[in-house]
Amino acid sequence: MDLVWKIAFSQIKGLKIEQARQLIARLGSEEAFFTASENALKALCCMRNDVFEASSRCKLLENARREAEFIIRKGVVPIYFTDGDYPWRLAECADAPLMLYAVGQRGISWNKVISIVGTRNATAYGAGFVKKLVQELASMVDGLVVVSGLAYGIDIIAHRAALEAGVPTVAVLAHGLNTIYPSAHRSTAVEIAKGGGMLVSEYMSDAVVHKGNFLTRNRIVAGLCDCTLVAESAEKGGALVTAHLANCYNREVFALPGRVSDKYSVGCNRLISSNEAVLVNSAEDILQCMNWSERQAGCSQPQLPLAVMTPEQENVAEYLSAMPDGASLNQICASLGMPVHAVSAIMFDMECNGVVTALPGSRYALL
Repeated sequence: MDLVWKIAFSQIKGLKIEQARQLIARLGSEEAFFTASENALKALCCMRNDVFEASSRCKLLENARREAEFIIRKGVVPIYFTDGDYPWRLAECADAPLMLYAVGQRGISWNKVISIVGTRNATAYGAGFVKKLVQELASMVDGLVVVSGLAYGIDIIAHRAALEAGVPTVAVLAHGLNTIYPSAHRSTAVEIAKGGGMLVSEYMSDAVVHKGNFLTRNRIVAGLCDCTLVAESAEKGGALVTAHLANCYNREVFALPGRVSDKYSVGCNRLISSNEAVLVNSAEDILQCMNWSERQAGCSQPQLPLAVMTPEQENVAEYLSAMPDGASLNQICASLGMPVHAVSAIMFDMECNGVVTALPGSRYALL
């Protein structure tokens, strides 16, 4: 029940971390907020708020119970702002979320963290620079973590470069963990979770994909990191929003310069000319500016521990064990008498846990 109280408390609209700490200090616990009378809350907090109404708090608890069931069923890791492994850099940000929902490696070493963002219309110039930069940083510093947003363009290039270099990468999603958007990046999302990285979101599982969420989540991309690199950006775009937020959080911002005639270098050039970003040509520029020490030889990256399978996953695994060439999603549904949406969710979880692998034609096989 403790998890339900925390989920519900974290969903109080407009509640910031510092306000949450003060409220808990006055009440004694999250549970007390939901069990106290409306008049008691108004008197204790010396204010009026619609959320104090019993109906509002009941609705928060109802939603939280459903989310707790989803978390337990899917093996999602809830990270509350009072937990010891809540990212400490993010906790310094006034508008950080009270709760994060994660899939993957919870115990990431938030040692040297860089967010890499940019246009969804990445050019060969920007893509090549990001790949080379990540590879160089991975070979030069210990404890590197690459953060981005799993979007098309620079985001997915940064994630894949980190995976190729063998360093953890964190994808900050703009929706709940019951889906992956864009769906074309599902396989990369699975690799991230399996490869010592993390998929993380502030949104509950029933949150739909909404345009406004993408800008809102940028504060997490910026807040998790020591520094942010804008690889390419047009005159306007989400990457520039992330850069602005990083500056507001007193984090270092870097930008890749480009020709004045290049559409997707206009934003970066402007950041540099307005002294909102440091011009970067190589990994050495970042190491020098951030005062990061050279990576020690022989360091290995953390790996995601194996997860315990649910009864439904065990049934799927048992069925696939008799299918050496794999089976289609429809075959699995028909054989086990389960709906497509349920089996799709199960297969995604099993991919993340390294139990099955996806084959062409929506087929799956045991690893």
